Amino acid sequence: MSGLDLRPVGEDDLHALIDERLDPQRRRLVEAWLAERPEQAARVSADRETRLRLRAGLDPIAHEPIPARLRIANLQRRRQKSVWRPVAAAAVVCLVLGGIGGWVTARGFGPAPVASTFLSEPATQDAVAAFRTFVVEAAHPVEVRANEMPHLVSWLSQRLGRQLVAPDLRGLGLRLMGGRLLPAGSEQAALLMYDDDRGTRLTLYSRVGTAEGRTVFRFAREGDVAAFSWVDGGMAYVVTARTAETRLLAVAESVDAQVRGLPAPKGTTQERP
Repeated sequence: MSGLDLRPVGEDDLHALIDERLDPQRRRLVEAWLAERPEQAARVSADRETRLRLRAGLDPIAHEPIPARLRIANLQRRRQKSVWRPVAAAAVVCLVLGGIGGWVTARGFGPAPVASTFLSEPATQDAVAAFRTFVVEAAHPVEVRANEMPHLVSWLSQRLGRQLVAPDLRGLGLRLMGGRLLPAGSEQAALLMYDDDRGTRLTLYSRVGTAEGRTVFRFAREGDVAAFSWVDGGMAYVVTARTAETRLLAVAESVDAQVRGLPAPKGTTQERP
């Protein structure tokens, strides 16, 4: 057996298996490794399903003609007109990435979720821990209840130093229960809790992020708890619940739209204090 096949199975192998990029010999080794680890195998299976759904959803766009403004010949002509060649090269890269991103977003896909096998993001780890701690509470699941909405949003906004929005998720069958303030290292975080008629509880965890800009959605699962996380405008957001991944993604998309001040997706409404 080759040296490559003797090395331990790692996260790169799992992602390569999901993306169908492993050679047959290595694939057999990784699949044998997963057969002895049911929890890891379940996570890989869930990530495969996410990949297939994304490919199915984006396949129609892949077959559309590339817009003229994104064709290589047109981008090269723009670059040649620039006096500062190094700056122009960087601008071409940004234009391609930003243009294609906007092209996809304009067709209703928004930030595509990216499967994540492990809870690698600190904000996601903290959000899942908070979810597990407080959703089991019967008497005190929240500090401030939803009937004090103006006070709740004002209080959390002041403590985080950012204007927060309590998304309205009634169109998705979820009611706001209330929220609480949490420690987040040297910072603070806000936790809003929602529930539905079946007793399912969902949390939205928000805190000031360590990076500016905007990221795609990242999916993570720990046992029966699922989470979607993303960063936008210097804020990190995580929605967490024991529910189907598709439903949680719909919640993430609605929250994302509302905190950005965009029209809420169909089936949801938006309220600000």
